[in-house]
Amino acid sequence: MPLQAGIVGMPNVGKSTLFNALTETRNAEASNYPFCTIEPNVGTIIVPDHKLDELFKVYKSKKVVPSTMEFVDIAGLVKGASKGEGLGNQFLSHIREVDAIIHIVRCFDDENIIHVDNEINPESDIQTVETELILKDIETIEKRLDKIRKAVRTGEKSLAKEVEILDGLKAHLDSGRLARYYTINLHPDDRNITHYMHLLSDAPVLYVANVDEAGVSGNAYSDKVKEIAEKEGAKFLILSVQIESEIANLETKEDKAEFLKDLGLEESGLSRLVKEAYKLLDLITFFTANEKELHSWTIQHGLKAPEAAGKIHTDIEKGFIRAEIMKYKDLIEYGSEQAVKEKGMLHVEGKDYVVEDGDITYFRFNV
Repeated sequence: MPLQAGIVGMPNVGKSTLFNALTETRNAEASNYPFCTIEPNVGTIIVPDHKLDELFKVYKSKKVVPSTMEFVDIAGLVKGASKGEGLGNQFLSHIREVDAIIHIVRCFDDENIIHVDNEINPESDIQTVETELILKDIETIEKRLDKIRKAVRTGEKSLAKEVEILDGLKAHLDSGRLARYYTINLHPDDRNITHYMHLLSDAPVLYVANVDEAGVSGNAYSDKVKEIAEKEGAKFLILSVQIESEIANLETKEDKAEFLKDLGLEESGLSRLVKEAYKLLDLITFFTANEKELHSWTIQHGLKAPEAAGKIHTDIEKGFIRAEIMKYKDLIEYGSEQAVKEKGMLHVEGKDYVVEDGDITYFRFNV
């Protein structure tokens, strides 16, 4: 299953409009009332990558396959969702399945667009969403602790470590902080104790301040969101969902570029959002390339060559012999594979090589 980023937030803050702009479709109905989105919409998005464009100039491949990731538009959340208020249970079950959270926060005034709490307060909105995630996680942990404490009392001493970790995590959640900021500091072995629980607040977060046109460079509301993100060590982005929706409706790249230029922007907010979401999931890309096909492959940062090869085909991983690697910067500088080889810049790597972002690879294997 592809890695997914869930678009979450209070009702009516622009989630579905953002999703529509991302996918350049009308798949997600966008209306001016809470709970417009009930079932999650899923869209596959191409990850913007200038390296792919430059490599195409070198190879002139007949087919180009870019990296993609999935975005999920999830129903809005209100106070009491952890106890089933609004569409709480559906929301929480859907968010449990995503790998990262894109938290949209309303940062603009508009009396024509209803706010479920009848006031614009980014700090309160963030607190509402995150409190519900935390409360549900506390419930999950308490159920698990009740079960394993009984087992420890009856002689299952091997579970004592899990009790210790979960007690610490519960105290952390009780203080009002997301699970991620506790689990991220755990030893990998201890991290496994919490990972299988799929805690709602354990996913990495990107806060997106949704501003109006006047606030594309930031405003008092977005400043508050940025402050919260910095406190939590989370990523932060400002964009105008309305502007991005207008850009998405333009037919050509030239029209879109001209629109951005008129606004004084070099890159669309959506392009920045997709890139940041990609980083949030700690992903990199490597390439396979020839005149027939230029293919961008998505992997987790830190994978060794055989594991990366397995993303192409399991047989390549099983029969891995070696990887022949060209660095992106070298290929662009010298202009061709032949020139890279003549300069002695083709690297032959074994099973312990950790694939780097931008590597152009050829895997030798035998099965």
